[in-house]
Amino acid sequence: MSRSGYPLLAKEGMVHLATALAVGVFSTFVLGWWSAPIWLVVLFVFQFFRDPKRIIPKQKGVVVAPASGKIVSISEARNPYDGDSLYLKISVFMNVFSVHSNLIPVAGTICGKWYVPGSFFNAALDKSSADNERSAIRICTKDGIDVFCVQIAGLLARRIFCYVEQGEKVEAGQRYGFIRFGSRVDVFIPKESRVVVRLGQWVDSGNDPIGYLPGS
Repeated sequence: MSRSGYPLLAKEGMVHLATALAVGVFSTFVLGWWSAPIWLVVLFVFQFFRDPKRIIPKQKGVVVAPASGKIVSISEARNPYDGDSLYLKISVFMNVFSVHSNLIPVAGTICGKWYVPGSFFNAALDKSSADNERSAIRICTKDGIDVFCVQIAGLLARRIFCYVEQGEKVEAGQRYGFIRFGSRVDVFIPKESRVVVRLGQWVDSGNDPIGYLPGS
């Protein structure tokens, strides 16, 4: 196993936390104990942008959870990023209490990257996969298997960050993106893969396997 992650707080949250802390300190100076609700907001900002260390499984063919949250869909589905081919789609829904850093599910090379503008439906709904704003990457493993990972904006999410580029080599569990304020990540794996999660299960990004690729 290997460790992955940013220490304590995601870089995307530094400005937000600094602003919240400044407001909290000022309100305490002015309002005293009446500022307590503002400090609850500070705590919420901190927990939203937390980015804990992860211990990444290293078994052959393992597909790790790219996001922390609830498994809301496991199904055979057409993959619009691969000529509408049939894949297994595993969807993880992140609520506002999830860790929102996104991790690479399998080791390989980034062979494709897409950004698709769209709507902002509730990301827990399956139609969000096709209708919402999203950012997709294609990862080609050394065994010639394609895995697709799609970041999907939600009802409140208005910003998707994706930091990898085509041609870049990546490792399973590598931090590659972030989505703010409730969202979803879909993973498309070959339909011959073995799924090891169930609907309704909570998974931790990086820590938990969600499946194993064919031949593993």
